[in-house]
Amino acid sequence: MKQTGVAILGAGRWGKHLVRNFLAHPDACLVAVVDPYPETLAAIKDKYNLAPEVRLATDWESIRDLPTIEAVVIATPAVTHYTIIKDALNQGKHVLAEKPLTLDVAECLELCHLAQENQRQLMVDHTYLFHPAVKRAQEVVHSGCLGDLRYGYAARTNLGPVRQDVDSLWDLAIHDIAIFNHCLGQLPVQVQANGRVWLQFQKEFQVSQLPVEKEFQVSQLPVESSEDNQGCSQSLTPQQPANLPYGNAKGEQPANLQPANLQPSTPQPSTPQGLADLVQLTLSYPTGFQAFIHLCWLNPDKQRRLGIVGTQGTLIFDEMVAQAPLTIQHGYFEQNGSTLSLLVNIVKFLISNHLNHFIQYAIAFLTVSACPNLHQYLLVWVGAQLVQILSCLSQSLHQGGVPVTVPQLPK
Repeated sequence: MKQTGVAILGAGRWGKHLVRNFLAHPDACLVAVVDPYPETLAAIKDKYNLAPEVRLATDWESIRDLPTIEAVVIATPAVTHYTIIKDALNQGKHVLAEKPLTLDVAECLELCHLAQENQRQLMVDHTYLFHPAVKRAQEVVHSGCLGDLRYGYAARTNLGPVRQDVDSLWDLAIHDIAIFNHCLGQLPVQVQANGRVWLQFQKEFQVSQLPVEKEFQVSQLPVESSEDNQGCSQSLTPQQPANLPYGNAKGEQPANLQPANLQPSTPQPSTPQGLADLVQLTLSYPTGFQAFIHLCWLNPDKQRRLGIVGTQGTLIFDEMVAQAPLTIQHGYFEQNGSTLSLLVNIVKFLISNHLNHFIQYAIAFLTVSACPNLHQYLLVWVGAQLVQILSCLSQSLHQGGVPVTVPQLPK
């Protein structure tokens, strides 16, 4: 089978994972790696012993015309996605983009139509949709063994990293929303969001006009690298020109942001005039099912937990239990006076590395016209739908938590 020539744009934390996995796949041929930092490229070359014919470049324009590039993998800040994806599609390349697709619904739709018109594949790497635990959870929900679904819940918290370009809603929520949508086979019809701001007051977040991504660390607190910031280009440093088409996280703290400014203070009211550090979401689905999501990047109790509760059972997806993250509790409640007892049969599922599954599907999608069983979620419309939902949640957040109807996307 002919190998597909791949260029990877962005070589930060997530980009390194992509380089390693594409190098190891027999159906892919790594043609080029692009990153604005020469030292990052040198480290990538040494770490993975890249062949001399693999091009290392600091800008996309210098390699975009290489005839051996058939697919482009974009692991750069979301604010850069629209321009790069549009150019790559117009160059006749297939595209795999880090989530979110873009930060503007209209741009998402334009790219969807452009990919269709050019007959190119465009995929967003919502990796949780390829997680074996999520696939099994979807099967359990659809089998009906949980009974009538009552509600869902999720918590995604950690102590940093704190972003300067987007709030915790845009940084963290997309994973759990994608999982609920996938398991239920539905999209929310109404959403609500409330939040609190402690660190960054009066910073306006405009979805369609975002600055280049930056992040900073909470002063005097150990900050753990977040798996939610999968884009390898988490930030551009203050010294780096803002018009670069991509960048990666260097961890520098902006010079104009002193530690004293980062100490938690009195929270703002539920209409945040700044970047919300804590957000509580409610998603309402057509069947009446509701999901409640708690997000915070100022909580040292790291949580990656999602549950769906039914009348005859509950499933729990907990990433902090690495070897067996999925638990199914089959049973029913037995009432004895005012006490409820759960008669339950607990089943735990051992799960393999989900990133390997994702890479397998990604390469299949970029090398063939369709990928059986997952095509509806591989297609870029899922990425556009999630951006639409996040935009509606952002509207609710900045209007004090009012319910916002989620319109259907035009096809």
